[in-house]
Amino acid sequence: MVVLDTAQPPPRRRFSLNDPVIRGVVYQVLVGVLVALFLVWIVNNTAINLKAQNKTSGFDFLWKTAGFNISFSLFPFDRTSYYWEAFLVGLTNTILVAVIGIVFATILGFTIGIARLSSNYLISRLATVYVETIRNIPLLLQLFFWYFAVLKTMPAVRDSIALPFDSFVNQRGLFVPRPIFDNQFGLVGLALLVAAVAWFGIARWARLRLERTGQRFPVFLTGLGISVAVIAATWLLSGAAVTFDVPVLNRFNFKGGLELPPELVALVFGLSIYTASFIAETVRGGIQSVSHGQTEAAEALGLKDNDRLRLVIIPQAMRVIVPPLTSQYLNLTKNSSLGAAIGYPELVNVFTGTTLNQTGRAIEVIALTMLVYLILSLGTSALMNWYNSRVALVER
Repeated sequence: MVVLDTAQPPPRRRFSLNDPVIRGVVYQVLVGVLVALFLVWIVNNTAINLKAQNKTSGFDFLWKTAGFNISFSLFPFDRTSYYWEAFLVGLTNTILVAVIGIVFATILGFTIGIARLSSNYLISRLATVYVETIRNIPLLLQLFFWYFAVLKTMPAVRDSIALPFDSFVNQRGLFVPRPIFDNQFGLVGLALLVAAVAWFGIARWARLRLERTGQRFPVFLTGLGISVAVIAATWLLSGAAVTFDVPVLNRFNFKGGLELPPELVALVFGLSIYTASFIAETVRGGIQSVSHGQTEAAEALGLKDNDRLRLVIIPQAMRVIVPPLTSQYLNLTKNSSLGAAIGYPELVNVFTGTTLNQTGRAIEVIALTMLVYLILSLGTSALMNWYNSRVALVER
């Protein structure tokens, strides 16, 4: 028996601008062509203007001698260094401020955000005053305050203010002990890495065990005990040693130790305190987004206040907190460019400022600077998006 296929093939789509799909494709192609023509015009116009002004282009200037000093750098730099080394100095100084600022702003922001929801009237009011005051004052003014009104009014070197742990602060900055590690200390670092992996494994096993049996496991105390035991055993067996070079006041300045210039301290303080006020509001909104029924359920289970916040409220609030928190991290990184206003040698100050003025390669310098901030922003976004996917609600 022969079965005939009577199904008709789907009708072929005819080219017609009345078709919304075809019309959308045509419009996108036209826009793409216009954008490409605009970019070609910009490149051609730039080349003509550079030729008319008898200016050269290219990145060969990066291998020329810079001829200027930089007040603060994480590696040696002097007048005989090259422009690409000046670029690295500005880049590392920018990353240093961004990393330290993100850590401090996160800790302070979460603390203030939780404090705003405290049942203690005084604590919640103080947190509210902090948030409403700090976030409504321009960041540049706050940087000026910390630099000119606070650090620059500190006493002279001879009258330095002594801080705990052999630290001192004066007009020239903050002086702290500098750790000196011997050759065997690398084994201690390896032990720290092993302890961190073990801690992560215990936390993962405890979470699976909790989901399977409902029984909690003291992850923090266990991980802390293993870390201390592994690091201490490695330290003793390897004979590793660490000493501290303590700053000592001489006739005109401190000798030894680690000197943190006032520009760095003011920039970190200003960025951390300013960004923390926005993070605090993000945390408060995230916590308030959690249904009150979750709190009541946790109370019915007999959880204490700290456990209720740590195990029930915060994990659910993080799904709301993380996306806007990413924006605050990006803002902090980009706002570090304001360090140029107080003389901190970050990327904009060193490269877009001094290097551009000396070389005249505006297009190349600006392009490299923009590329750096783009890469930093995309990297931060990728890391936070990965974390956001880990805390996202997954249906079973």
